[in-house]
Amino acid sequence: QVQLVESGGGLVQPGGSLRLSCAASGRTFSRYTMGWFRQAGGKEREFVARISESGASRLYADSVKGRFTISRDNAKNTVDLQMSSLKPEDTAVYFCAASWSGFTWQYWGQGTQVTVSS
Repeated sequence: QVQLVESGGGLVQPGGSLRLSCAASGRTFSRYTMGWFRQAGGKEREFVARISESGASRLYADSVKGRFTISRDNAKNTVDLQMSSLKPEDTAVYFCAASWSGFTWQYWGQGTQVTVSS
């Protein structure tokens, strides 16, 4: 069982930056692929980024590529999402997720709100 808790959301102006963090419980954190997803009002949840167990492999949605960076610290059981050059369309609730298989996501956090507005 893995419990995930996100933090770092808030209100930021367009063009600004924000760093989200996800803290995970459990001793097997380093065995999970970790990911970030987001859900804007009235829309389906969408993939943002993922990082492999060791951190060697990363994948991003086209909409955030070059602006967002996912990273992890297996010693601290954390996964972060550094967001830069934020746009109003990045406004959403951001969720942290963990996958044992790398194909389906078994565990989810409660989400943190990110609002990009002037």
